[in-house]
Amino acid sequence: MAEAHPVGFRFPLKARERGAKLIHVDPRFTRTSAMCNLYVPIRAGTDIAFLGGLINYVIQNDRWFREYVLAYTNAATLISDEFVDADELGGVFSGYHADKRQYEPERKRWNYKGEPTNVPATETPPEIKNESWSEKAGFIENPEPPSDPTLQNPKCVFQTVKRHFARYTPEMVASICGCRPDDIIRVAEALCENSGRERTSAIVYAVGWTQHTTGVQMIRAAGILQLLLGNIGRPGGGIMAMRGHASIQGSTDIPTLYNLLPGYIPQPSALHNHNTLEDYLEQERVDNGYWSNFPKFIVSLLKAWYGDAATKKNEWGFKWLPRIDKDYSQLPHFVRMAEGKVKGLFLFGQNPAGGAPNAGLNRAALRKLDWLVVRDWFEIESACFWYKDPERPDPKAIKTEIFFMPAAAAAEKDGCFTNTQRLLQWHDKAVDPPDNCRSDTWFVYHLGKKVKALYADSKAERDQGLLNLTWDYERDAQEILPDGRPSRIHDEPDIERILKEINGYTVEDRRQVSDFKNLKVDGSTACGCWIYCGVFPEEDRNRARSRQRDPNNYTSPDWGFSWPHNRRMMYNRASADPQGKPWSERKKYIWWDEEQKKWTGLDDPDFDPEKPPDYQPKKNATGMDALAGDCPFIMKPDGKGWLYAPAGTVDGPLPTHYEPFESPIPNLLYDQRENPVATHREHSLNPLAAPMDPNYPIVATTHRLTEHYLSGPMSRFNSWLNELQPEMFVEISPALAEAYGIEHGGWMVVETPRAAIETRAMVTNRIKELNVNGRLLHQIGIPFHWGYAGETVGGIANDLASIVLEPNVSIHEAKAFACRVRAGRLQEVHADRPLKPAPWPTRERAPETPLSNQPEGQFGRGSV
Repeated sequence: MAEAHPVGFRFPLKARERGAKLIHVDPRFTRTSAMCNLYVPIRAGTDIAFLGGLINYVIQNDRWFREYVLAYTNAATLISDEFVDADELGGVFSGYHADKRQYEPERKRWNYKGEPTNVPATETPPEIKNESWSEKAGFIENPEPPSDPTLQNPKCVFQTVKRHFARYTPEMVASICGCRPDDIIRVAEALCENSGRERTSAIVYAVGWTQHTTGVQMIRAAGILQLLLGNIGRPGGGIMAMRGHASIQGSTDIPTLYNLLPGYIPQPSALHNHNTLEDYLEQERVDNGYWSNFPKFIVSLLKAWYGDAATKKNEWGFKWLPRIDKDYSQLPHFVRMAEGKVKGLFLFGQNPAGGAPNAGLNRAALRKLDWLVVRDWFEIESACFWYKDPERPDPKAIKTEIFFMPAAAAAEKDGCFTNTQRLLQWHDKAVDPPDNCRSDTWFVYHLGKKVKALYADSKAERDQGLLNLTWDYERDAQEILPDGRPSRIHDEPDIERILKEINGYTVEDRRQVSDFKNLKVDGSTACGCWIYCGVFPEEDRNRARSRQRDPNNYTSPDWGFSWPHNRRMMYNRASADPQGKPWSERKKYIWWDEEQKKWTGLDDPDFDPEKPPDYQPKKNATGMDALAGDCPFIMKPDGKGWLYAPAGTVDGPLPTHYEPFESPIPNLLYDQRENPVATHREHSLNPLAAPMDPNYPIVATTHRLTEHYLSGPMSRFNSWLNELQPEMFVEISPALAEAYGIEHGGWMVVETPRAAIETRAMVTNRIKELNVNGRLLHQIGIPFHWGYAGETVGGIANDLASIVLEPNVSIHEAKAFACRVRAGRLQEVHADRPLKPAPWPTRERAPETPLSNQPEGQFGRGSV
């Protein structure tokens, strides 16, 4: 966090000044480690084992927050008798089909006891896991399955979780992760001591968790741990995802994802009965909890997109939405592109030629296109691959016609960021972009107008969605810059007008909607993204612009706008006990005011504001009425936090340790080595090392540097940043350097089955060899900021990575893969290039960097 999110890291440091303990678990000793009370080294890719050890410790030592767990989680719920845990089946759960590498579609063997299923048994391509969106998102039909409040029934969730993690002992976890058993205990004790009624602990992660074939389940494991400790929905608790860009959260809310519509609404699928809106709603319906409002959200979205053309008679234009039939996420799409199955591509602020895994395959894919449009500030790797590619291509042999469109920088355009806190914050344009540079909004808006004009005379049914698309975002007046001068760009669209549409309005009088509770299913409201409803609640009131701090309320509700409904913390009903009283006065956040008969506090209640804590639903109640007054998790049909997931994941109801696809170590916990439903995208340019291949004995992980950003387009064209980090390097331990004759500051080669790169060696004690399963295992750290464009160039870390996909969200495994190293250079490639001096002084060994200086059983101050 200190290196990749230095501005955000100031807050943990402020907490430490007040007595908080900071713990860092990472393969590398970093700037974060140096500022923490405890650092624990870990083998890349073994996080579920480590978290499982913490979960096991909390349960076995009876340190879980009993009252919170009994009231707010599904711990007491009974599981189907058909469920068989991975413990008993060698690492897979009941319902697994090895020939298809997937679990049976209904997954009824994971359900709660007596739980019906509404998932159709449809034959689908192996790359598509066959589940309806409602099941994939974790929805079940029966909100009241049988339970055992004593938690003694062996089929209850609590006992199932306890058995599942029992084998994750400190000794076993240490042998997998490479840390010490005492490290597990010290971290677990610190979390237990700082959790409960009076205290809370937070967990922070970034792409170091997501970029694994078990990434979703790593985060699930953290969720289980935090639920057991009572750290969800409470101030100072939670799980925080550090985003890699300014608005990654925004790009999933109003998605750049192929399988979602705005507000996490499912894209209609050709693999399910989504022929009509009625079929779609019937199949994806959720009867209980807040998602029961789903029909209002989708109809209001269709009205925002298709305006007057969306009528009840034509199902609000539902037929115009495309249906998906395959995995169209980025990496499978590039594999198809490399096979010549894609004609053209638009790239906005993205650099797959250097910034995506197996970048060599991505460059080969770009060479197969008919046309490519790149919008960026500089001529990045994805724009100049046709003559600068390390493979030294013949430009005459590349058929791709490339259009480079200069883009405006962030300060040169209006807009809105949504950060990791779900906080929308508006920024105004400071200056006009130079020359012909234009904003992305300008480009897409005018492209859309031209395409609509080209198809204006079409009578084809497939074109009617495009022609009926609402597309009027013209400015009413000339844009004025902050210095008072008019903008020289006369046709820049009004981006606040777009935000107004996203917020929503009443169709009849075009008045802004102030609350998503006011959205209707009858077509009388339009809303581009229901979770953003309220950000622009009335004309001339853009709440994302608000910058008012409240000295009496640390949540500062008038600073920006946090979806949904300006709630700063989701599920905050859990900050009070079942009776509606704060768990402690010290941690009071939301509570029931008996006098006013409503929920009140420091935040907008993420709950029905007038539902009393003792409310009990009537028989056959639906929607929010089906949730009792002590059920905080309103997006779940049972209102509970799920320790065990009866639906919602395609690789199991409980997190399970699997090795990375490329790992020099066997799975010490189960016979099943890797995630059984993860996908390797087969292609001649995407080979994998065999399991435990002795030719690739070293674990590699990629990482960021503070001084550079992503694959480098925004930083390696900047001379000041290049002075701070002038050249590509790889961090290796002194022991590894000695074993292979590699000198600090000298040249070395890193190789995987996909590629080999040359780089400088940073020999440092910041990365340690680990004792894993009785053997000495080496790891290396590879920054991924270099490429062949810009003022400073270097080996591309992403050339080394493979396209192996996590099964739930199709993200890659770039944080743990196998490699080998040697001293020297890639002479066959770079023989004609002069040997530059090292950018830092060479030495035989780097100065000692102690991993920690804590006495046993105590916390000290980490140092370098």
